[in-house]
Amino acid sequence: MDIVSQLYNQPQISVDEQVRLLKSEGLSFQNERRAMHLLENISMFRMKSYLKPFRQHQGNRFKDASTFEDAYNVYRFDAELRKMVCSELEKIEVSFRTQLSLVMGNAAGIYWFENALNFRDVNRHASLLHSLSEELHRSDDDAIVAFRRNYSNPFPPTWMTFEVSSFGTLSMMYRYLNAGQARRQFARFYGLSDTVMESWLHSIVYVRNICAHHSRLWNRRLGINAMIPRRTYLPFIEIPRDTKRVYYVLGIILYFLQTVNPNNTFASRFKTLLAKYPHIDADAMGFPANWEDNLLWT
Repeated sequence: MDIVSQLYNQPQISVDEQVRLLKSEGLSFQNERRAMHLLENISMFRMKSYLKPFRQHQGNRFKDASTFEDAYNVYRFDAELRKMVCSELEKIEVSFRTQLSLVMGNAAGIYWFENALNFRDVNRHASLLHSLSEELHRSDDDAIVAFRRNYSNPFPPTWMTFEVSSFGTLSMMYRYLNAGQARRQFARFYGLSDTVMESWLHSIVYVRNICAHHSRLWNRRLGINAMIPRRTYLPFIEIPRDTKRVYYVLGIILYFLQTVNPNNTFASRFKTLLAKYPHIDADAMGFPANWEDNLLWT
């Protein structure tokens, strides 16, 4: 593959120039002054992905009757969707931390994560321990500070250490665990095989990072593909045509919530959000025509 040697050196343009450029490409503004205020606080680079659905398929022109306010409403929908998803992922993440500590603590002791014999990749295990050590060092949690003051152990016990680890480190810990009863027991708590659990855990960490960095989620085609299960022990959605769209991940979240928070209102709140923004294209998110008939969404 050829190495590109060209350097990017385009100058930054002012907000006034950004508005003029958008107008020259056929975009209308209902309130130009407010749009300028928004662009002073939401970068044009961030807004570009929300403006893209309003552009014609060929060329740089916008579709007829497209407005800046239309794109901003998509931005607002996406922001509310991310907050809703983040709220549910927090519950799921806390459950994962708790279960992994309980299952592995019972199976291999309260310092199971320190023992390389519990993992199938010695080098990866060493890297994960290094990450855990850095995360603990950064923590100012009262319990962690008190533990370091009173004990000489390199790490606190599993239930304490995993409360301050990153979700990504937690996911990698599970991924590289030796195959066996404890790994399967953790997955069975959520009604899954251990291979599907590994894949789904990795996927929701990825989605959580998208939300945490305030990146576009609603019509994104995800960079990783969550595994399609042969079977699940709890109800699941019908597998959509494109499993890299948000619909599939939302289905995974709903699946986990059956265990983590059975009385959750995620489905009804999502429907309310869609009703609030009626121009949102659910098809762009991967939603099939009959999605509301699925048990998880009712």
